[in-house]
Amino acid sequence: MYSGLMLLLPGCALVLGSAWSFAPITMLMATFIVRTVLEDGALWSELPGYKEYCTRTRYRLVPGVW
Repeated sequence: MYSGLMLLLPGCALVLGSAWSFAPITMLMATFIVRTVLEDGALWSELPGYKEYCTRTRYRLVPGVW
């Protein structure tokens, strides 16, 4: 879901045709990255089986990157 949203947001800025729209979109994207890191930490400590899942799944947000 987050990966799809990260692709959608820059597209919205392009559709709006305003350079000013990139500032809030960049902030939103940064917020989603921070949220992903926090969620991953919470799942790591609280969800049984998540550690094993992480060993099988290397990437969290962008395949091949992170």
